[in-house]
Amino acid sequence: MKSIRTLVGSLLLVCPGFSEDALSSNGSGNLASQSDHQNVRGSYYVNGEIHVNIYGQPENKPLTTGHHDFKPSWSKTGDMLVFFRRLKNDPDVSKWKTAIHIINVDGTGLHQLTDGTHTDFNQTWTRDGTNTPVWNRKNPKTGGYVVMASTVGAQPGDEVPLTSKGHSTWAYTCLTDGRMLVRSNPPDQGMGYYLMTPGKDTKPTFQHIECALAETGVLARVSLSPTETRVCFEFQRGFKRRVNGRILYMADFDETSRTITNALPFANEEEKPVWFAYPRWSKDESSIVYHAGGKLYIYKPEDGSTHKVSTDDNADYRYPHFEDAPK
Repeated sequence: MKSIRTLVGSLLLVCPGFSEDALSSNGSGNLASQSDHQNVRGSYYVNGEIHVNIYGQPENKPLTTGHHDFKPSWSKTGDMLVFFRRLKNDPDVSKWKTAIHIINVDGTGLHQLTDGTHTDFNQTWTRDGTNTPVWNRKNPKTGGYVVMASTVGAQPGDEVPLTSKGHSTWAYTCLTDGRMLVRSNPPDQGMGYYLMTPGKDTKPTFQHIECALAETGVLARVSLSPTETRVCFEFQRGFKRRVNGRILYMADFDETSRTITNALPFANEEEKPVWFAYPRWSKDESSIVYHAGGKLYIYKPEDGSTHKVSTDDNADYRYPHFEDAPK
């Protein structure tokens, strides 16, 4: 196995009783337009299949069929997607059995990285030039999570843990210097958000991130902008898990001072009981894509506008992101 530098939720539906206009308004109440959006590609889930498509255009042939495939993430270089395939279903999502897969964005080269006997979730790529796939694996004994890593072309069983089973760590996104933005409760430091530097023998170092908003609730599915100066994320007020009704935020991020500041809501500020989730930055940082109530939307920070970009109102769209922009 190569060096660490080289290696380095639930299925909720929209609540009834809410109109599409209610979903597509931004924090200021401005309604979305379906026609005004960027001519850019991304990958996303539609009814359990992975698609690569220009946002706002009808879907063509999916990359995967016949399975339940979730949460694709597009590599920074190399035009690859990493996603997980659900192999065993359960009403409790944390009891699913899944397998991490990689596929080229043209639909070739499908390759399975894990054996499907684990609960492996929310995979992404490193940004340090190695294109290392990383993900979170449930520890069945504790219910916590361990950050895992492998390599493109590896076999099931080749993956290695980056964090200890002695405490829970959930990786959200990666920095170009090899660090990862995680939520963890490392020994003697407590539960919080950290920049984690992978180390030898599952002994990484954790640097705490200061965020005033985190004192009042949970930041989830954090996505780091390509310039690594901003983040977007879901925010759940309070600490009792609740997926529907979260607010989507963007904020400034400083990797040197390790701070998240100037947080501004841009979707579902009213906390409607609807599944708003998975905000992700575009490569040029002009846009954030997300899903809400089974549809896809693009938000433009520059003018505060929101644009619906899914085209089939009878389909279930989820987990979008942009080309060459791993979360």
